[in-house]
Amino acid sequence: MTKLCGATFTLCATALLLGANTARATDAWSDPFAYCAAVGTIDAPDARYTGRAVPASVARGLQKAFGVQPSESLEPFERGTSWRCMDGTVYACNVGANLPCDAKPPADPQPTAAMKTYCAENAGADFIPMYVTGHDSTYAWSCAGTEPKRGERTSPLDARGFVGSVWHRIAPPAPTR
Repeated sequence: MTKLCGATFTLCATALLLGANTARATDAWSDPFAYCAAVGTIDAPDARYTGRAVPASVARGLQKAFGVQPSESLEPFERGTSWRCMDGTVYACNVGANLPCDAKPPADPQPTAAMKTYCAENAGADFIPMYVTGHDSTYAWSCAGTEPKRGERTSPLDARGFVGSVWHRIAPPAPTR
């Protein structure tokens, strides 16, 4: 490092800054907010996160995002919740009948064999149901004659490629006094 720093001060300063802002593989966190602040962006917690799979603070934040009173049971939010880090912030999603938390839909999806079969059997259908398109489709599909036709996007993707409308930014809990 001395030789590197002696050669170019800018290179040395850059290396030190990068090292200071990057979580090491050996670092560990049990708090999801500290973990996300350290790792920045990751699609699912890795081995560096050592806390509960669904921390109460994340479940409570999701409960609030859904507009559920804090007096209600937290159990539905502790079950079926996924969380991840994006830009140093915690994001969470709770699965439901049509909520694809872990899916990253293709940005430019092509018709599937199931869609082609559906349109062959339902020529001119105004829409192709989700049980055919899949619940992670972010486009409206119809049948143009016997061929599937992709329509408008029904849900935007977030910066990581997940269905943005089902993921909620979770604020850290207020400090207790």
